[in-house]
Amino acid sequence: MKKSYLLLLLALTAMAQKAPQVKIAQGMLEGVTETSGVNVYKGVPFAQPPVGNLRWKEPQPPAKWKKVYKATAFGNSPMQKRVFGDMNFRSPSMSEDCLYLNVWTPAKNADEKLPVLVYFYGGGFIAGDGSEYRYDGENLAKKGIVVVTVNYRLGIFGFFSHPELTKESPNSSSGNYGMLDQHAALVWVKNNIAAFGGNPDKITIGGESAGSISVSAHMASPLSKKLITGAIGQSGAMIKPTYEAIPINEAENNGVIFMEKSQINSFKKLRELPAEKLLEIDTLWGRARATIDGYFLQNTPVETFKEGSQAEVPLLTGWTSTELPYTAFMQGQYPSPENYRHLVEENFGSNADEILKFYPGNTEEEVIQSATELVSDRFMVYGTRKWALLHAQAKHPVYVYCFSKPRPDMKPELGDAKAGLAGGIIKGGKTEEPVMPKPVKGAAHASDIEYAFGNLSTNKVYEWDKDDYKASENMLNYFANFIKTGNPNGEGQYGWPVVRTDSELILMDINATSRERAEQNTERYKFLDKIYTEK
Repeated sequence: MKKSYLLLLLALTAMAQKAPQVKIAQGMLEGVTETSGVNVYKGVPFAQPPVGNLRWKEPQPPAKWKKVYKATAFGNSPMQKRVFGDMNFRSPSMSEDCLYLNVWTPAKNADEKLPVLVYFYGGGFIAGDGSEYRYDGENLAKKGIVVVTVNYRLGIFGFFSHPELTKESPNSSSGNYGMLDQHAALVWVKNNIAAFGGNPDKITIGGESAGSISVSAHMASPLSKKLITGAIGQSGAMIKPTYEAIPINEAENNGVIFMEKSQINSFKKLRELPAEKLLEIDTLWGRARATIDGYFLQNTPVETFKEGSQAEVPLLTGWTSTELPYTAFMQGQYPSPENYRHLVEENFGSNADEILKFYPGNTEEEVIQSATELVSDRFMVYGTRKWALLHAQAKHPVYVYCFSKPRPDMKPELGDAKAGLAGGIIKGGKTEEPVMPKPVKGAAHASDIEYAFGNLSTNKVYEWDKDDYKASENMLNYFANFIKTGNPNGEGQYGWPVVRTDSELILMDINATSRERAEQNTERYKFLDKIYTEK
């Protein structure tokens, strides 16, 4: 009797530990089960490796396989340089072969039809990876959501344009390879997510910084806009002055100049160039920007939104309270009124006096505050806000937030580490000369990601406290509610009003205690709008 009981117990244990499997269009996938019960499928190929002759081509459908594909480790990260101190990848290596996605699902069977989040990482279109700890989807999945993170080509690999590339494309397009990777992943999710218990008719896209900019572009793209039912944008929209899309002829000209500078006179040679060498010389090329190619984008996103022809979906978007510190505007100069005025004049020309009315700098303290607000508005806030208002004008539900919870102090054992410009940290190094005054205390760019995903504990840099975890709970719940229903409000949450275009903008201030508040300084955004919409 005891022997039979032991055999039964062993059999039940083996069944409980059996790796989860799903059947998708490419074949059978095998993942892993977390202790929470969430199943994870890592490093799933959604397109063919964009290498060799597929470099600078639209992503191609993935190959099928006959054996069980072990989706138990993250795929390679895209080619990139180490530019941000807050990025910590779990990928095995960096490679041009990088088109993989990851799926977290709480579903026990394929019939649950759970809402889906597809998330695009930030990093200025030159860095990032879907394996980062802060993007881990387990905690959102525990809320009843299937979470997908996506890799896409970066820098010169993802945004290089040239007349020859346009000519060889079946879509007469070049320069949008990173965006088309994201689109291919969306198509893959649409076709396969039901196998993971997800609902292919309930897909929300989300992202932060370049990921948020991508979300705005997909809402404007004729290829993507019918695939989604909701959108989340954290700090960023593809709206001037932030990574606005450029005409394809301008992008092609940048490519021509690059080939002249690199002295590589054929695409055969350029495609034969090792990825590491291409990454090394990409400084000869320029800034990663999407192109208005008549395929992925018919027009600039802002024009599409003005026409009201974007995706007809609810939008949740916002920014952090101090996107960048004043030092990002002062360019190493001390925040004196004289230095500040000089930089304002240098950056804004004939508009400088008006800018100084909205962002005054008559004392050092005033300079620090105004320079923080000015550089943050120019960097992310203005464009994100305009995106929200344009979408609301088309009578779609829009919810706007400002995340204001500053990160706590760094752990003492980090010694002389200090905060970087975009949420990262800088270890060691010389003290700035002269010693600069302290920046405005607030939530920095990209600092909200761990809070939104409920992943504070994965970041070992900071001394998180109960207020941090409360702010994270608030943001996680708002996001989960929105992904499920298109509305961030839910039981136990402070009521978040929808944006009305016939009254002042009301923001949800997300912190340990979240509250709505009226926008301040609306007139300065109207003035910035005048500057950035001038022909």
